[in-house]
Amino acid sequence: MQRALGLARKGEGRTSPNPPVGAVLVKNGRVVGEGFHRKAGGPHAEVAA
Repeated sequence: MQRALGLARKGEGRTSPNPPVGAVLVKNGRVVGEGFHRKAGGPHAEVAA
């Protein structure tokens, strides 16, 4: 969760009207993807991950 919050901070100020969001994908206890919402109109964090 801390990693997802850290990723979300990277998008602060650029995602309005959406909130800044970070996502970390974990499979079998291993991180397999991560991403954040970079700008309004762009792919959301889940897609980027």
